[in-house]
Amino acid sequence: MDSPPPEATLSVDSLTHDLQNQSLTSDGHDQVNNKSENNGVNNTHAVRLKLEDLKWDNSFVRELPGDPRTDTIPREVLHACYTKVSPSAEVENPQLVAWSESVSKLLELDPEEFGRPDFPLLFSGASPLVGSLPYAQCYGGHQFGMWAGQLGDGRAITLGEVLNSKSERWELQLKGAGKTPYSRFADGLAVLRSSVREFLCSEAMHNLGIPTTRALCLVTTGKHVTRDMFYDGNPKEEPGAIVCRVSPSFLRFGSYQIHASREKEDLAIVRTLADYAIRHHFPHIENMSRSESLSFNTGNEEHSVVDLTYQICRNPRIILCPMSLLILRLAIFLYAELAWAVEVAERTASLVAKWQGVGFTHGVLNTDNMSILGLTIDYGPFGFLDAFDPSYTPNTTDLPGRRYCFANQPDIGLWNIAQFTRTLSAAQLIDDKEANYAMERYGTRFMDDYQAIMTKKLGLPKYIKQLISKLLNNMAVDKVDYTNFFRLLSNIKADPSIPEEELLNPLKAVLLDIGQERKEAWISWVKIYIEELAASGIPDEERKASMNAVNPKYILRNYLCQSAIDAAEQGDFGEVQRVLKVMEQPYDEQPGMEKYARLPHAWAYRPGVCMLSCSS
Repeated sequence: MDSPPPEATLSVDSLTHDLQNQSLTSDGHDQVNNKSENNGVNNTHAVRLKLEDLKWDNSFVRELPGDPRTDTIPREVLHACYTKVSPSAEVENPQLVAWSESVSKLLELDPEEFGRPDFPLLFSGASPLVGSLPYAQCYGGHQFGMWAGQLGDGRAITLGEVLNSKSERWELQLKGAGKTPYSRFADGLAVLRSSVREFLCSEAMHNLGIPTTRALCLVTTGKHVTRDMFYDGNPKEEPGAIVCRVSPSFLRFGSYQIHASREKEDLAIVRTLADYAIRHHFPHIENMSRSESLSFNTGNEEHSVVDLTYQICRNPRIILCPMSLLILRLAIFLYAELAWAVEVAERTASLVAKWQGVGFTHGVLNTDNMSILGLTIDYGPFGFLDAFDPSYTPNTTDLPGRRYCFANQPDIGLWNIAQFTRTLSAAQLIDDKEANYAMERYGTRFMDDYQAIMTKKLGLPKYIKQLISKLLNNMAVDKVDYTNFFRLLSNIKADPSIPEEELLNPLKAVLLDIGQERKEAWISWVKIYIEELAASGIPDEERKASMNAVNPKYILRNYLCQSAIDAAEQGDFGEVQRVLKVMEQPYDEQPGMEKYARLPHAWAYRPGVCMLSCSS
């Protein structure tokens, strides 16, 4: 599957160009935090289940074609979406490191279950969960822009899907649980280092209001795993661990790509898998054909309504004379796959916009790491911006070309959508024009959401491109801390009479070691900013509250992860639990927790902390 760049040239390119060209020397939609106060979980849950009482509904295995073999011999798995395999990681006195209360509420799991003596055995895979039906998913993907063929769950084993009392579907998956047919030459295991990072970041991202897979719990295996962290020929023994990931689905772009790449009868699997996804995860699309109205709600606050009427009107294949409601319903039914493709594109665009707003860099945006649900998935060598650097990549493997650097993420999201829509075209679910339309919608949605986010971060009533572009340029020149700057920005008063020598006082904690020339540049920007604030008429305290609701005080900086890892590797899990607790309320001041908002220490810039490889 060759992968030329998408034909559509979108306004997202201009943003990437602006970010990439911020000088690094002195030359030259709804608010992000839209979760509820209870971490997105209704606090009135009456149901508290034991593990044995979970309601399993294994639709993936029941409705999709599977591998007739159940062995774990590395091989190409043909004509199948999964292989039934059981967890096989060796354990010796496994221990519970931490668990997420808000995820347990999603599953309606009694908190007392986490204290069961057999809990670590159950969630290390050493003992089977009653009702589970474990399998590993088959998928492929583009890695660093090149088609890599079959990949699949090489060390992640899904236990099954749990339905709660609201009929919400949650897939439980153990990462690091042992070999599968997709493990290739790897051992199917995971180390405590990477597992702590995935567990903490899954929950931190959710609490920031960014769509993500979740993490229920983290356990150690009691065994050691050999890893060459830097791929430099110096492997070492590290503690093993398993994280239980939770998501409505772990379907990826690559879940469809692998079958399209094999062509012939496997193209039918692409269509079957599309029907499955729409039926279970995009039911509002399927329900439109039965609706009296073309207006519908996606049921997901993160994502807007797909404008299917607009899509139909734009499509030359449909002639809109006086059209009866019956014909409109038929058109909607026939265009379900287009509505789905557009919604996947828009969810992805909205996700990437939120990453850019909070300063998150994924690090490995291969198509097998792209969720069809628009979720952040597969936390490897990720990183939040410290000093603002548009070319920042946390992945040492990405250093030569910086394909996945912070500034490139919007374009990479589009490139990945192009691969996804090409897959749907190959299966004749959409045509080329419809694929291009989905890409257009990506660009429009990204720019709309990104501009809305940046406008709110500055407390402005409207987007002012020149003001924001100049700000980002100044931040790049002076290597200003991204998170702390925006948090402090809310302290600026909308008072044009403030003396010039006092204008930068609210920002002095982040404008460090700047000379007179740079000081004048910042004063010039702050003056213009204050003029805009004054013109808005928004009271200072009201604006400060709204800005602090979208500019977090606490983010999961890599050095915080490393401190928790260092302690956990010595058997002290307290710091993992403390970091998890702080990240539950990232927008609150949390008196006494200020050390978790500090700039990185000097040791945090060593390899393995500020930058990592994919080794885990």
